[in-house]
Amino acid sequence: MTFSIVAHADGQWGVAVASKFLAVGAAVPAARWDVGAVATQAFANLAYRPEGLRLLEQGRSAADVVAALTEDDPMASQRQLGVVDRTGGAATFTGPDCFDWAGGRTGAGFATQGNILTGPEVVDAIARAFESSEGPLASRLAEALLAGDRAGGDRRGRQSAALLVVSEAGGYGGGSDVLADLRVDDHADPVPELLRLLDLHHLYFGKPEEVLPLEGTLRAEVQERLQRLGYRTLDDWAGVENFEERLVPDGIDALVLEQLRKATP
Repeated sequence: MTFSIVAHADGQWGVAVASKFLAVGAAVPAARWDVGAVATQAFANLAYRPEGLRLLEQGRSAADVVAALTEDDPMASQRQLGVVDRTGGAATFTGPDCFDWAGGRTGAGFATQGNILTGPEVVDAIARAFESSEGPLASRLAEALLAGDRAGGDRRGRQSAALLVVSEAGGYGGGSDVLADLRVDDHADPVPELLRLLDLHHLYFGKPEEVLPLEGTLRAEVQERLQRLGYRTLDDWAGVENFEERLVPDGIDALVLEQLRKATP
């Protein structure tokens, strides 16, 4: 009842998943920086998540972890599982009693799997999209998920989607490894909505990519716009609007400037 992709690239690990199932992000994905990522689905065994990460932390390969998790599980024939390890090794498992269409694909640094799909074209589309994509892992995972969704996805329909990506000190303020943890729990078209949330996540929590010197006419413009909004400093306004992760000394992030200008047409 679900399709997903687990992947590793550029020091990050992540999972993207969609399903005709309420709040799929609460059940399927697990990831830990410099350890790996796990997706458990079909008749999901949620114990696979902590146990899978524990085994990956020991340095076990993705294939070894899949074998260890399913070997002694009396319901393994109804499970589906995707794992990527700390080196990017990937493995996927589909029990023979999963509802058709069910199966998976693996490639360099990723595994994709799904069950109750319209057909193999879903995981094929996910694999192609991921392999041909560039950029941050979160964007690549989300675009790959969208490709699978538009190829047919879950044959029962759509309801929820989620994205989990971890990186070193990737969380808010650097206090955790959770770079992105986005969930669409109940929506008529959840995967595009997930991409919209990812765009907002980049806006609010992304790091500055283009910094403009806050001097001369630009400094005067910023100050005038802040005064119109009732703020004394850029820090004051940015704190209220949740742009504090994009603040830089003696400059202004181009995206923050764009948002300030939108707020003061």
